[in-house]
Amino acid sequence: MKFNLDGLAVYFPYERIYLEQYQYMRALKQTLDAGGHCLLEMPTGTGKTVCLLSLITSYQMAHPNTCGKLVYCTRTVPEMNSVMEELGVVLKYREERMRADLDGGASEDAVDATTSSASAAVVVSRGDDVVSANDTIPGDDDDKDNNNNNNNDNDNESATKPRKRKRIYGPKKKRDSDDHHHRSSSSNNNNNNMGPSRNPTGAGGNGTLAVCLSSRRNMCINERVLKESDRETIDAACRSMTAPWALERAAKRRGGRDPTNTTQEQQQQEQQQQQQTQQQQSSSSSSSSQQQSFGESCRYFDGFRAAGEATSMPSGVYDLEELKKWGKDKNWCPYYLTRQAINHASVLVFNYQYMLDPKVAKMVSKELESESIIVFDEAHNIDSVCIEAFSVTLQSRHLEQATRSLGRLSGEINRVKASDGARLQAEYRNLVSGLVDRGLLDSNPSEGAGELASNVLGPDVIEEAVPGNIRRAEHFVAFLRKVVEHLKARLRTVASPTGGVTSETPLAFLHRMITTTSLEAKPLKFAHSRLSSLLRTLQVPNLDDFNALCDVADFASLVATYSEGLPRFAIIMEPTIAGGPNPGIQLACLDSSLAIAPLFKRFGSVVITSGTLSPLDLYPKLLQFEPCILESFNMSTFRPCIHPLVITRGSDQLPVSTKFQDRGDMGVVRNYGTMMVELCRTIPDGIVAFFTSYSYMESIISEWDGMGIMRQLTKTKLVFIETKDVVETTLALENFRRACDSGRGAVFLSVARGKVSEGINFDRHYGRAVIMFGVPFQYTLSHILRARLEYLQTQYQIREQDFLNFDALRQASQCVGRVIRSKIDYGLMIFADTRYNRHDKRTKLPKWILQFLGDGQLNLSTDTAIGQVKHFLRIMAQPVDQNSLKEVLLTVEEVESMLRCDNNDAPLPIAAAES
Repeated sequence: MKFNLDGLAVYFPYERIYLEQYQYMRALKQTLDAGGHCLLEMPTGTGKTVCLLSLITSYQMAHPNTCGKLVYCTRTVPEMNSVMEELGVVLKYREERMRADLDGGASEDAVDATTSSASAAVVVSRGDDVVSANDTIPGDDDDKDNNNNNNNDNDNESATKPRKRKRIYGPKKKRDSDDHHHRSSSSNNNNNNMGPSRNPTGAGGNGTLAVCLSSRRNMCINERVLKESDRETIDAACRSMTAPWALERAAKRRGGRDPTNTTQEQQQQEQQQQQQTQQQQSSSSSSSSQQQSFGESCRYFDGFRAAGEATSMPSGVYDLEELKKWGKDKNWCPYYLTRQAINHASVLVFNYQYMLDPKVAKMVSKELESESIIVFDEAHNIDSVCIEAFSVTLQSRHLEQATRSLGRLSGEINRVKASDGARLQAEYRNLVSGLVDRGLLDSNPSEGAGELASNVLGPDVIEEAVPGNIRRAEHFVAFLRKVVEHLKARLRTVASPTGGVTSETPLAFLHRMITTTSLEAKPLKFAHSRLSSLLRTLQVPNLDDFNALCDVADFASLVATYSEGLPRFAIIMEPTIAGGPNPGIQLACLDSSLAIAPLFKRFGSVVITSGTLSPLDLYPKLLQFEPCILESFNMSTFRPCIHPLVITRGSDQLPVSTKFQDRGDMGVVRNYGTMMVELCRTIPDGIVAFFTSYSYMESIISEWDGMGIMRQLTKTKLVFIETKDVVETTLALENFRRACDSGRGAVFLSVARGKVSEGINFDRHYGRAVIMFGVPFQYTLSHILRARLEYLQTQYQIREQDFLNFDALRQASQCVGRVIRSKIDYGLMIFADTRYNRHDKRTKLPKWILQFLGDGQLNLSTDTAIGQVKHFLRIMAQPVDQNSLKEVLLTVEEVESMLRCDNNDAPLPIAAAES
């Protein structure tokens, strides 16, 4: 539909709209009109993504001179592809509608015909949808996308064909708005919506260019590089073929001929010769073959460089697969092509880290105009992401690795001195003139310098020359060796019998370092940037081998930079860290606003949205910004598809809780086990249970096994368990879905704050119930948490208990929110702990959950809850009433009539509300 929203023509790609979608888009428009920021909580499964894209792209078209790019930040690669798919649907509809308007409305009925048929077939098609959950867990490696790219295959035919049981192995193609009443209209045309636009006026009718950016591992198309298995090796192989010095070597082997001047046929012939040579040498070891590959050039990167200004991309929507396809067709590298296209694109989609982590942000976001609109989707943990971007952890093994890296650097320096001493002399002259004057801080995309950018560079580091005592390469290596040895000495003291946990401010730590080592504070600020320059000068291809040394340099730079003024960091040294045997030093960022504050200052509108942001009031304090709109929306529904239950007592009427003093009580363990057995007997298909921690889950499973409860569980359902190993958990999820599809039923035991709680949706028969055992509080004895709580109390007057409750309840909401992904889906949300019955706890749940939580669902025993479960399932088993379903949908006429009504229910700017 096309409707007028307060003077803005909004192109919404479906015939009908939910009430909360209309309210959500109106709040977004008020935010953009005010040029401010907003916090919006939208119920899960109500089409949040399509609302964001429809409203903002319509706003861009209406204000081409004052509205900049749309930068859409997601968490994982599957979410990124889902956004691009949804954007293709939105722009395709706008093209057709604008064409119909130009034709005088003659074909307007034809434009809406598809969406009309989709709405009529909602119930039939929804039952045949593909699996919505990720089939793989988001990766736990250092890749900034936090996910591998195993979920990018097309699965568009599944919306029209009956779902086959074996389709559980298919990739995730479901979007955030998959629950929408009009899903199937777009599923058959997803391929047509991707790639260059066939419309003479461009994508969306105004020449929109939309691209997404991910890591090299997800975008590379070079056959040799793709043979590597992990991210580090792929990055190293890519740099070895695209760095300037690698290109020079490749040109020398070609007899001085510049690869950019060769034809595509010549490049292909050379590539074939290289492949033949590699096949002849395949019997050699992997390490030697990797060394042989260094110095080769990538024909796709050579083609990209040879094309020069001709590497512009036509208007269209390009997801990762389409970018790789386009790169192969043009013989251009899609990774560097996308980085170049960022300046010309209207819509950008990439991971949080590309905006929040300075190590990556300077590569891609430094050229964004201030009028850009920044969207952080699924941003319930955005404060934690900001803190992680500015925190550094060093263990004793990392320091040993840093020592070995310093030895390698010394050897490389001696080698370069003997073979090409002019190179080091040129670097020295550049350092005398300063980092910026000589371009040493410019992140040339072909050099990969952005990966080594420091978290924080003070003005003196950027504007002044590098101190003289670290300009010489050998002097700088000796300087870093002193830093590493000092850190080792501190860890030995902590790990000694008389040692223990020590917490210091950056100023105290820096003073002790200077006193002990006779180092100066100013050179420490330059440590990371100086190391980046040295590695580039030495032409090191595999920068990941120096990660530990880079962390040491980053640690030193951060400590020196933030040693003065308000202590926003805490340095904590512990005898054992992360449950391991090794001592460690943690530079913990305490202020989450450090990472995101520059975005609030630089960009006019930043949208923070998720389905589980409640309670909303703490985010402005944590992130230090003033939202002009702060709103949580209810869910419009034609039936009570969500049924929350608060179970406080077992069948024997003894209270159940995971409080530290109660969790070891055998009565509590037995009641939880009995509760699980009874629920598994009553609820069909899949059940997901979340525990507060891995250790508690392991202990309670062990006790259940001794009591015979696990044997009783396996009589009704198969049991699968999440582990800390990503591969094991992925396999368990696949088998869990197989059990649900086969009718056997299964229960998945998982952990709050784990991978499953964040990235997996258990809709339809995969999750008829979610059980939250306990309140997922953080480990309150953590020294880092204690330091942050003290900082929040002192600086922002946020009480310790308020923050702990806020954090625990948003995690619980995130867990139970996995169960519902559409209006015709249904599920049980079971909170099994006496503390959920308290008013101060349950009122912090999202508004759209509280609307279904009545007084009759509080303070229940297991027996009473089982009765309510049976009654709820009996009601939900009835066929969906199509007429009732249409009552929650609004036509364009109903939307326009709402616009003519008073605006008393519309979210007002905070300043206006207070006045």
